[in-house]
Amino acid sequence: MKILVVCGAGASSTFVAQRLRRAAAGAGLDWDTSAGTEQTISASFADLVLVGPHLADHLSAIHAAAHCPVAVLPDDVFTDREGTRTLTIAQNALSHASHNSTSTAKGTS
Repeated sequence: MKILVVCGAGASSTFVAQRLRRAAAGAGLDWDTSAGTEQTISASFADLVLVGPHLADHLSAIHAAAHCPVAVLPDDVFTDREGTRTLTIAQNALSHASHNSTSTAKGTS
């Protein structure tokens, strides 16, 4: 499973991606997580794109570029030091996408 975490400049998404990778590994999941920017989405293959809360107003463009499920992370995602809440959001988004023809989910806090 490849998860792309997107933010404005790629810096804060790097921390979220690392924490998500550790949480997924701790849960026994073989997930490849990486960080990027809105401009890198179309060049990246991903099974899921997680979007930083400050890019929520760009969701339509991100979804069109991603061609996969997209979930907006909550405002307090950066306080998720263990990555477990982010893991739950990702799992819910993937589950939602597999059970619903609409592939855009919103993370909750």
